[in-house]
Amino acid sequence: MDNIAHIKILYTSDVHGNALPVLYGTNEVADLGLAKYATAVNQTRATNEHVIAIDNGDLIQGTPLMTHYVKEHTDRENPMVGIMNRIGIDAGVIGNHEFNFGKKILTDAIEQSSYPWLSANIVDKETKEPYFGPPYIIKKFPNGIKAAIVGVTTHYIPNWESPNHIKGLEFADAFTTLKKWVRKIRDTEKPDILIASYHGGLERDLETGEPTEVLTGENQGYQMCKEIEGIDVLLTGHQHRKLVSKINDVLVIQPGNNAINYGEVQLSLERKDNKWTVMNKEGQLHSLENIHSDDEVLRYMEDIEKSTQTWLDQPIGYIDGDMTIKSPFEARIQKHPFIQFIQEVQMAATSVDISVTSLLNNESKGFSSIVTMRDIVSNYMYPNTLVVLELTGKDIKEALEKTAAYFTHNAEGEITVNPTYIEPKPQHYNYDMWEGIDYTINVAKPVGSRIEQVSYKGSHLEDKKTYHVVLNNYRATGGGNYDMFKNKPAVKEIQKDAVELIREYFERQKTVKAFVKNNFVVKAN
Repeated sequence: MDNIAHIKILYTSDVHGNALPVLYGTNEVADLGLAKYATAVNQTRATNEHVIAIDNGDLIQGTPLMTHYVKEHTDRENPMVGIMNRIGIDAGVIGNHEFNFGKKILTDAIEQSSYPWLSANIVDKETKEPYFGPPYIIKKFPNGIKAAIVGVTTHYIPNWESPNHIKGLEFADAFTTLKKWVRKIRDTEKPDILIASYHGGLERDLETGEPTEVLTGENQGYQMCKEIEGIDVLLTGHQHRKLVSKINDVLVIQPGNNAINYGEVQLSLERKDNKWTVMNKEGQLHSLENIHSDDEVLRYMEDIEKSTQTWLDQPIGYIDGDMTIKSPFEARIQKHPFIQFIQEVQMAATSVDISVTSLLNNESKGFSSIVTMRDIVSNYMYPNTLVVLELTGKDIKEALEKTAAYFTHNAEGEITVNPTYIEPKPQHYNYDMWEGIDYTINVAKPVGSRIEQVSYKGSHLEDKKTYHVVLNNYRATGGGNYDMFKNKPAVKEIQKDAVELIREYFERQKTVKAFVKNNFVVKAN
């Protein structure tokens, strides 16, 4: 038996429903998707007998394909799971977006999987046992090498997700849970390699250790590397970053999102005294550029892709005027007809007159004169539902101050985006625009005291008076660190998702006029 061995770990994270090499908003061909990744895995396995393949979460949500699947085709196998079954991955990890379509879609996906979903810290509220799958698995190779793979998920999910989607679940602290299981696995299984797959990211600068975000516990990867003994490799995700580094001799890696890149870790081991020891570990990210799509995957996807494309091309309604977005920055700094439209949809669905929304993505193009389902799902890519909260005037002012932190100004006094909303993870969706109140953001003032002249129906907003406000479910639970919304009374919940609400709005109106109510000002003086 050879005394030197090499193990390759291939992994994806934050694939977000990207099965095929296509951008659904434009139908352009793109170098991304699991069909291409399948080829890369097959090519690696053809020349390496020691391969571990893992998915690190946020697999089943994120494209029109998956929205269409959930609306029309849940009687058949989840296509993302079907592809991973064909690739033959060893394990998956649950991501926060796995819950977006409700618990049944997730449990069905897990039941359809020919691989386990590792779930060490998502436990049954009553029994405290892992709810969806085992905490870890062991993979043994013919040369006797024993690899342990343990999976944990960011425990911050209750801050974002609809309560009915996570009913009966408890999200234990990911760091504490991982520390417990690493110790237990090392003591009982005595593996040669221990891989931690964490659907979460890095909360500190990799070089200096300085915090790069408010330390809420959403991301604990740095702490895991520093304070948990026994991890060889930490696979990360959630933040959509691209990185390869070492922290405290733990190789840490993150491959971005949308299956544009995948991660590869190569471990070199040496056998001495009948024991294998990791001698070297290297990581790299690979692009899927110039890799052809796997024929078996393409055949498998043919029917549902055809159905998706037909659905996307359906004309839903018409726009009278201009609702296209030419500059996402301009659409945030002054009222845009598309933002006005979303506010109108939310207010119509809930019968309230104060509404909050965001421009969710810098790739959003708004609506041209003919609106198709493709346009709707390209602009509103999250399956958000709506919640009406009872908020005090003080709550609203605090939320406005929070959103005003999105802006800063340069030496010339020009308004720009605060870099913390761009790095390490773009968070443009955490800048909110309000409807039904009038307000001014003065970027020249310090963060926390930028809001001027807040009024409702011509009168000053009263701190102790309560108001009914419609928000999406992510924001209503405090998502984006809007803590002032946490645990506030929910007056009403609309269980239809935003895509369905927009479609219904067009069905009623047929033609929607583009207009704005100029109720807010952003200035720097």
